[in-house]
Amino acid sequence: MKKIFFVTAIALALFSCKTSSVTATKLDRGIQTGVKGNWVISSVSYPGSEYIKVNSFQLADSKCFEGSTWKFVSNNNKGTMALTKYDCPVFSSPITWFVNSNGEFVLKILDAGEKAKKVRDGYVLHVANLTESSFQLIDKINVGGKLTDVVYQFQRVN
Repeated sequence: MKKIFFVTAIALALFSCKTSSVTATKLDRGIQTGVKGNWVISSVSYPGSEYIKVNSFQLADSKCFEGSTWKFVSNNNKGTMALTKYDCPVFSSPITWFVNSNGEFVLKILDAGEKAKKVRDGYVLHVANLTESSFQLIDKINVGGKLTDVVYQFQRVN
């Protein structure tokens, strides 16, 4: 998962230049509308590399995200996520998210009551195979010098 650091608007204004940051591109409202609603991660896979261990979002083993619940609200780019799998850490959190015009899903996991602008770290994943009932978020990780996909398969629950 590509970890990003968010730049303050003041620094951008001082340099008065264009940025290629994932946070500065236009939003893809079509994908955002397609993603809104309640979802569950039905599977996490690593095509071609099934025998790796991945710590997702610096929270837990990626397999702990199977069965996790996610709510995406597209009109304010907020939501929630919760890990619920047996024998895994229990975790729930508010989130902020958006999809930029490159099809990149930008996610921040917040502490309760924390404002998104105070959170400096975030994650960038690629949105793929969006239908009315499912979609994938795909992360690219480095495993032994080779880029490997981590595919989070989402299924709609409402």
